[in-house]
Amino acid sequence: MGDRIRLTPADRLSLTLTGPFAPALHDDGDNLVLRALRELGRVAGIGEPPLAVTLDKALPIAAGLGGGSSDAGAALKLANRALGLDLPESELADIARIVGADGPMCLIARSAWAEGIGEVLSPAPQLPPLHAVLANPGRPSPTGAVYRAFDSGPPGRIDRPAPPADWTPATVIDWLARQRNDLQAPAVALEPAIGEALAAMQVTGARLTRMSGSGATVFGLFDDAATAATAADELGSNNADWWVRSTVLGGNAAKTSQ
Repeated sequence: MGDRIRLTPADRLSLTLTGPFAPALHDDGDNLVLRALRELGRVAGIGEPPLAVTLDKALPIAAGLGGGSSDAGAALKLANRALGLDLPESELADIARIVGADGPMCLIARSAWAEGIGEVLSPAPQLPPLHAVLANPGRPSPTGAVYRAFDSGPPGRIDRPAPPADWTPATVIDWLARQRNDLQAPAVALEPAIGEALAAMQVTGARLTRMSGSGATVFGLFDDAATAATAADELGSNNADWWVRSTVLGGNAAKTSQ
């Protein structure tokens, strides 16, 4: 699942919003897609790219899924091709930084180690297919507020974990279970609904439960697609106002979402 971007030649840059979460986006002319495309035009020396952009917004807003940054990355790739600019991926990644620290990672859309503030990327083996359930309790978790709450607490550890012994699904899940999301505690403190979603996911039989990004979405990893689908049905039935989806993370998921 994911948002979809469509670009067509036009006489000026414009953005049309569609999809179930479009009403939650404020069309103030500073959407991340527009911000990225304007920066592309500046770098390429062409001014605002003359493109009509349609964003079909299927992912929740402020959900910790990198949706907006991924939309911007997809738009950069499409615009680069449509306008015949032929900018290399490394240059597009520099442009993507304008949308946030996760811009370069969301642009390359494949597994990598991220360091610095997220802009220093080094290749990692492609993650294996991981059967997952995503659950969003319907509450936004603004990234800025979560980072400020994290900054006000004690300093976190600065480390880069050693890679797993191998990249099979079971080994990767066990390895991920030993890692952490430093933003989870401050996000839960700001939005208790995230803690409720984590607790609900934990009782579904997930091998691993974590908050995604800066929240509010949480994810559970499962042994197979059938178990994940059953868990998603259960969560959705018990929490009718939540956004719940079963999906596959890793594998070829990033390639097929572009």
